[in-house]
Amino acid sequence: MTDLWRLSAAELAALVKSKKISAREAASAALARLDAVNPKINAVIDHRPEDVLKQAAEVDGKIARGEEVGALAGVPVTVKVNIDQEGFATTNGVKLQREVIAKSNSPVVDNLRKAGAVILGRTNCPAFSYRWFTTNLIHGDTKNPRDPALTPGGSSGGAGAAAAAGIGHIAHGTDIAGSIRYPAYACGVHGLRPTMGRIAAFNAALPERPIGPQISAVSGPLARTIQDIRISLTAMAQKDVRDPWWVPAPLEGPPMPKRAALCLAPAGLETVAEVKTALSDAAKRLKRAGWTVEEIADTPPMREAVEWQTKLWLGDGYEAQLEAAMREGDPGALACLRGNRAKVVPFDAADYAKALTRRAALTREWLQFFETYAVLLIPVSAELPFADNLDLKDEASFARVWRAQLTEIAIPFMGLPGLTVSTGLVGRTPVGVQVVSGRYREDLCLAAGEAIEAGGVPPMPIDPLS
Repeated sequence: MTDLWRLSAAELAALVKSKKISAREAASAALARLDAVNPKINAVIDHRPEDVLKQAAEVDGKIARGEEVGALAGVPVTVKVNIDQEGFATTNGVKLQREVIAKSNSPVVDNLRKAGAVILGRTNCPAFSYRWFTTNLIHGDTKNPRDPALTPGGSSGGAGAAAAAGIGHIAHGTDIAGSIRYPAYACGVHGLRPTMGRIAAFNAALPERPIGPQISAVSGPLARTIQDIRISLTAMAQKDVRDPWWVPAPLEGPPMPKRAALCLAPAGLETVAEVKTALSDAAKRLKRAGWTVEEIADTPPMREAVEWQTKLWLGDGYEAQLEAAMREGDPGALACLRGNRAKVVPFDAADYAKALTRRAALTREWLQFFETYAVLLIPVSAELPFADNLDLKDEASFARVWRAQLTEIAIPFMGLPGLTVSTGLVGRTPVGVQVVSGRYREDLCLAAGEAIEAGGVPPMPIDPLS
């Protein structure tokens, strides 16, 4: 039989449920793959083989008793180290939280387990999940398995690297400014940032989140097929009353005409030729699948959304965030905060009120746009994946990075879903596109994503390159 770790989650779950293989065999294969390649990329920073095998045994026991095991029966998945998993430290990439041991699971972990998944390990992120690069002082650097000179992305860089290298079949990530979409892009896999409120979030081990993260940060899946994104979204999106923002919206919305808007340079973004080529190719793939694609000069406002999103993310409690970063001593976290100080300070009560008022106005404009178009096709980033740690090189490089990530920062301000579809390689550098839709219309993103995926994707999973 093909190496089990190479299979899609859907294929593996079907084999487990039909008793052609056991969940223990799937878990053992995943552990062996982790042992073989993780030392080269440091994607998974904590895992307990005996616990993995115990979870698998529970799945096999349910199957033997004829009980329902769920859509992810026996599928090894990874979860990001910034969410609670009982008995593990919720470090969020910082030494300051090495003793924050979760006493219960986050809703995402519970929902994955209810769907039959086996939690394989915990994946790395930059300190405080601030950056589009994945380094920290507690777990070390994560490398991009396609090219160690490139960033694996961030902040879910460990998730992206794990998915690309075949460490687990699905990876959990979080996204407040591209932290699912960019690692998927950089590592050459697919990644979905769901609508705010689609997937319940809560970490009992940590203080309640400020309002900015509450209304814009989300959990979501990274995977090697759009089908696996679809089934993992269904699993993750189940009810959990611990998150008051969770919404019981249907996963399939009303039919819409297959009409897509294509924008190569939203808000004047300086999109490089290789990314424009990928977008044009994706548009052709959609047309071949029966979609109408209309190129537009610009989208509803993005630059204002970026300004307010950055303030809500970094400006709210800025001095406390900076003080924590100084105690941690992490160069990347300090660069992120100091480099954005002029943009986000001061941020007082009047600014807060204006941010929320403008959020309503901008969201209304975007939702009206999606009454005309089912989806919007735009860059994930203006550039191909960056050289690793480019943001730490100098001030000009820091500014370049933040300029290029405009679409990733803007979309969360309106709470919209965005899907990265990996479409190919430029040399050995991944490239892909972003598909955005209206709130709770992940189904439209996925429908377009499947049509784009059908036109070809990079090889995956891969052995890490050196």
